[in-house]
Amino acid sequence: MASTATTAVFAPKSQATFFSRRPFPASAPSTISFDRSGSRAPFFGQALRLVVDSPKISTLCAARTLERDSSTEVTAASVGGTAKPTVLVSEKLGEAGLELLREFANVDCSYNLTTEELCAKISLCDALVVRSGTKVTREVFEAAKNRLKVVGRAGVGIDNVDLQAATENGCLVVNAPTANTIAAAEHGIALLTAMARNVAQSDASMKAGKWQRNKYVGVSLVGKKLAVMGFGKVGSEVARRAKGLGMHVISHDPYAPADRARAVGVELVSFDEAVSTADFISLHMPLTPSTSKIFNDENFSKMKKGVRIINVARGGVIDEDALVRALDNGIVAQAALDVFAVEPPPKDNKLVQHENVTVTPHLGASTMEAQEGVAIEIAEAVIGALRGELAATAVNAPMVPSEVLSELAPYVILAEKLGRLAVQLVGGGSGIKGVKVVYTSSRSPDDLDTRILRAMVTKGIVEPISSEFVNLVNADFIAKQRGLRISEERIFHDGSPEVPVDSIQVHLANVESRFASAISDSGEIVVEGRVKDRVPHLTGVGSFSVDVGLEGNLILCRQIDQPGMIGTVGSILGENNVNVNFMSVSRTAPRKHAIMAIGIDEEPDKESLRKIGEISAIEEFVFLKL
Repeated sequence: MASTATTAVFAPKSQATFFSRRPFPASAPSTISFDRSGSRAPFFGQALRLVVDSPKISTLCAARTLERDSSTEVTAASVGGTAKPTVLVSEKLGEAGLELLREFANVDCSYNLTTEELCAKISLCDALVVRSGTKVTREVFEAAKNRLKVVGRAGVGIDNVDLQAATENGCLVVNAPTANTIAAAEHGIALLTAMARNVAQSDASMKAGKWQRNKYVGVSLVGKKLAVMGFGKVGSEVARRAKGLGMHVISHDPYAPADRARAVGVELVSFDEAVSTADFISLHMPLTPSTSKIFNDENFSKMKKGVRIINVARGGVIDEDALVRALDNGIVAQAALDVFAVEPPPKDNKLVQHENVTVTPHLGASTMEAQEGVAIEIAEAVIGALRGELAATAVNAPMVPSEVLSELAPYVILAEKLGRLAVQLVGGGSGIKGVKVVYTSSRSPDDLDTRILRAMVTKGIVEPISSEFVNLVNADFIAKQRGLRISEERIFHDGSPEVPVDSIQVHLANVESRFASAISDSGEIVVEGRVKDRVPHLTGVGSFSVDVGLEGNLILCRQIDQPGMIGTVGSILGENNVNVNFMSVSRTAPRKHAIMAIGIDEEPDKESLRKIGEISAIEEFVFLKL
């Protein structure tokens, strides 16, 4: 089937060099450069936009574009014209950021606008800069009447911006994710030390006229074990500072590079080891479906009695009622919280009122230096977007030519889901470094633009374990930030050129697997998929062939090949009202080993999964969310 194999390693300058496992014909090119300034590069104002809201894809046609004929009406809003664009700043922004904006645009600083006032102003603006207080709703985007080109969120979270409405109305959304890293880390350390020495409680006691030295005896930090849950930007900076305080630091982040942790003197461990052995636990995890309320009754019960918890990340990673119970029964001695599930929390919030809890009103980024840094970062992102440049901090839709989107739409879904499957198969704490995407196609490299497929594989790998939004604009940037080396390989397939891609494989090198059968003969985790009737299918796991539609969720089982296995597993799922939508069995030989892939609509409960695992003929299995 394969006569030529090529590999593309994408360098920072966007030049892709291809080399072959077997010699190219003499006429074959050895180097292809992607010119981001040319017609193949996405640009702001493209006539068609792609919205990736896994697993659905929407195409938005007839988006705002600048006409280039004599009938074009040039307005003050036209980027590239002689008139300055208008930027509305609806919340206070650092002066350094405002100065940058004023050099490029007319700046209207109007604070504390009601929704009605914002809607009245927005149709006269090309850009809007907000913090967390302004709600940029669908009503606001519709009131903009297609003039608004970019919304800049001065900070990380974009919960107050309706991303779907932004994309539908042709508006780019950018944020400022890096400038407040140090401020957040410093606040985490401030809470750690203040909690250990009862600073807030003793201050309140003295101001109430009391002198209670015996009541507020603290604990020392030297020699204590700190578990940093999430070894990203903020978590790694907290670890550095805690090491300076003489603490022994461990971390749980299954996708962090082990060499980066070792460089700081931090040991990467499993979740259970981290929470069960630590004296202090500092939370730096993103809020995702898999981390929501992950600190619950079950996981609090695993902790050492007297543990202390700090959270400057996201309030939703803690089940607040469970934390109150853990505080009351003495499992958790103290907590220091900067974030809450609902902000501001109700006045009668039990955590806020608890005597063993130190609280601050989401001050992680509240330093003068961080505010200035965020202002500059968001101003630069907004200006770049208005100029039509690609923004590394874009959080909504990538922009692609309509003909590419139309042809590759089902493969975009396939690529993201293969990435999601692959990352869920990773076990241990080694971290993902090398990702190889292999395309089998009858097209030449010039005729197959795989940028969006590579971006969606990155999206599938990164988003389930991160708070970052990945799209065509920022995929390579985020991969580089996380230490992922994404390479592409193309294998020529003598098939119909009408089919752009015959198959896509995702390879993860040098990682352990939660499902040993996903390891191929080359020692890598490998998943393969194809598009059949415009529906993505999983067609390979490790060295096994399977065939199951990538809809809903998936169970993979390695079993002894014997009669009744399909019925036994199906009955367990049926008894728990879990609907099977697809099933495939691949075996090495009759009565030997087989892989069963089961597509299911719902997520099984723990009891159902336990029963499947107890079937004697099943050697291993894994549940995967799509």
